[in-house]
Amino acid sequence: MKLIIDCGSTKADWVIIDNKETMMRFTTDGFNPNYTSKESILNLILDNSLYKPYTKYITEVFFYGSGCGDIDNCNTIEAILSSVFTSAEIIVTHDMMAACRAIHSRKKGIACILGTGSNSCLYDGKRILDRAISLGFILGDEGSGSHLGKKLLHDYFYKKMPDDLSKIFECEYKLNINSFIKNVYHNEQPSKYLASFSKFLYDNRNHSFAKELCSKCFDEFIENYILRYDNNEHIEIGFVGSIAYYFQDIIRERLEIKGLKPGKILKDPIDGLIEYHSC
Repeated sequence: MKLIIDCGSTKADWVIIDNKETMMRFTTDGFNPNYTSKESILNLILDNSLYKPYTKYITEVFFYGSGCGDIDNCNTIEAILSSVFTSAEIIVTHDMMAACRAIHSRKKGIACILGTGSNSCLYDGKRILDRAISLGFILGDEGSGSHLGKKLLHDYFYKKMPDDLSKIFECEYKLNINSFIKNVYHNEQPSKYLASFSKFLYDNRNHSFAKELCSKCFDEFIENYILRYDNNEHIEIGFVGSIAYYFQDIIRERLEIKGLKPGKILKDPIDGLIEYHSC
């Protein structure tokens, strides 16, 4: 049996497969080892009882995770999983490889992540040839949920948001500056908190202010994460992530304006990973 875990900062999808049969599938809270302590990660895994009836039958664990482009983070996750799945081979890699395999399988393409965070890479069907630098939600993550939320909140508190939309926002969130600062600067998952406000942009995406804000954020993503690759106009560009999925009309529009080729857009990579690992 194989256990596949696709873990983002917000949520983690777990699937147990036996050959081509899906034995169990469920979702838990996610984590990122850049921001979440080793103890918290271990407790999250141990508190999850759904996989336990299959533990002794699992021979391979494939973990795809945010923050696992760093070797130390990979070693941390591998050690935690090895302590739980003692009879299994543990393979830990980053969420970009999950995106590549889910979107392009064994074909060449540019794979992008637009969820709580953002990233991209150039994939040849087997390996990642080139990859954008991820600066995290404070300095980077352009086009992501945290970036959209940060721009929205910036314009709200600086009173750049139109009055009609500002009133809707106030009614829905009832934010004050003190609670906002606390949640951003004293929260274990500030990127998740910021990303939660992207729902407001989606709900009001037909408002000119919201669409313009989203368009600017996605243009920043394209500039920093797609145009960096040579011959980008000839390569299919696929996406995974909730932001990519829900805002795909705007994203496709921005790509086509720049002469780029939008491809498959998936909310979650897990279905593509099931297919990939069942081959």
